[in-house]
Amino acid sequence: MLSLLTCPMKNEPKSCGYLFLPVHRLYFTLKKKTSAMSVTVSPCSLPIEWSLAARTLKDKPIKYSCSFLPGSTKKSTPEVWWRGPGTEEKIHSFTGDTVDTYNSPSHLSASVYVVRLRSKQQSTRATVFLQEGQGPSGIFPRLPADPRVHTLGVGMTSVTLSWQPSSSITSLPKAKNDYDYCLLVNSLQNYPSLCAAQKRERGEKDQSQGKKEKKRQATPWPILKEWWWEQWESYPESQSLPSSLADDFDNLQCVCQGTENVCTVSELLPDTSYYFDVFVLDKVNGTSAAYKGASARTHEEARAAVVPLREGELRWVTFQDGGSDSQQYFSFRPRGWQQSGLLTLQSCGGGEKMKVTVSSKGQVLTTQGVETELIHIWLQGSPSYLIHLQQEGTRLAALKASVKMQVSSAYHRRGVPSLPSTLQIKSFNRLRGCNSVTLAWMGTEERSLYCVYHRKLSGFDAETGGASALTAPCLGPESRSDTERVLCKYFQELNPRRAVTTAVIGGLEPGVAYVFDVYLMRRWGIPIKYASKMVKTRKEC
Repeated sequence: MLSLLTCPMKNEPKSCGYLFLPVHRLYFTLKKKTSAMSVTVSPCSLPIEWSLAARTLKDKPIKYSCSFLPGSTKKSTPEVWWRGPGTEEKIHSFTGDTVDTYNSPSHLSASVYVVRLRSKQQSTRATVFLQEGQGPSGIFPRLPADPRVHTLGVGMTSVTLSWQPSSSITSLPKAKNDYDYCLLVNSLQNYPSLCAAQKRERGEKDQSQGKKEKKRQATPWPILKEWWWEQWESYPESQSLPSSLADDFDNLQCVCQGTENVCTVSELLPDTSYYFDVFVLDKVNGTSAAYKGASARTHEEARAAVVPLREGELRWVTFQDGGSDSQQYFSFRPRGWQQSGLLTLQSCGGGEKMKVTVSSKGQVLTTQGVETELIHIWLQGSPSYLIHLQQEGTRLAALKASVKMQVSSAYHRRGVPSLPSTLQIKSFNRLRGCNSVTLAWMGTEERSLYCVYHRKLSGFDAETGGASALTAPCLGPESRSDTERVLCKYFQELNPRRAVTTAVIGGLEPGVAYVFDVYLMRRWGIPIKYASKMVKTRKEC
């Protein structure tokens, strides 16, 4: 016969259920001709100490009626046995938070057995089972030889787990509907039992709802009200499982999924540690056994590579497609104690909308669109900057979007540098000859270097106005041949209205069309290109 701890009275078995600790003492006797017995103690959330002692009495105790009413002086039969003359021998003891079973030898001669349970830390719960007779109890599901939970795969938001089937299921295939596997996922710890996990989950649920935990009142066990006066759980485990699982575990994943022993837990957070516990549940007896839990950390989110930018480096950033390459990251550390710099960008074809975001220490400093016109962004006050270039919208398959970028800490003025009032080049018809032309353009009040490049056009390009031969805005002097450069000169004018400079370009052929380009060269930032100008020399002079 098997039951929750059997406490005989009038030769009838009684059940004791969950009991509260830290200190508890239970008694039981065995029926005549009982050849063997076993006692199983299942702790809940904390380690406990428990022992089993066999007490042999000299004389048969006097029978008393049992009552624990206040003021009563009558004693129960087990208490009379325990207080009567006799000898006591401790036959088993155990300390821990796992299920422990004592199996007796074949010969039993004790008059009464005493189970003592104690929790050193704080009040907790435990369940005590008694089996009279030989053989396995079958009250708890049996674990396999390898009771570990194995991790098959870990992703960014999912983990796949497996475990060996329970021996109770494999040995009795017809009874597999009486069992379930339950998987608990949490970010705190592994739990030694389903009871411990339930207790933790109930506590978190009450705390999140702002409810104060109510103290349990002294509620006698319905069957044992004549015997036990201590506080008991108001329901046995067989009534609480599995019907209350859905209520007690709102965050269980793959919970009670049947007898499948592979599970993929999804919707997890990236770069987070999780603990996984598997419990095999006996739905008939309302008991469970815990596998040895596992832990895993999900992978962090895929981050784009951050490319460091060197001081004054001119970089072309090309976006190959609209997928993973639609955004790129760069970092820059300014030189010097001022921690300042100048970022210059320019969109170079593709007809795409581009955006740049500059941040430091996780805080966004500025976000701007990148157009064909040169933009300047002043960096100041941070030891490092993160530059995020992003392609917006859908890119045309036949075109490649690109951005020209340069950053430098050589520019120490507050604010961006001054730009010419116009980027148009002017030619003078009266000063146009057979072998030379005169050009003029606007400069700035800052001392800067201006370089002039020229290129001879074919007859067709000259007839069509040279539109197809005009130099693209992004092509700077670094992409031009040295043979195309005709002169470089410094210029500065403090009065912006009078900041006009001229140059006479000689050595030209008569009656030939030329395209002239002027670049404003600086120690910092991308060179500024003026609009290309086509001029044709005279045939006859």
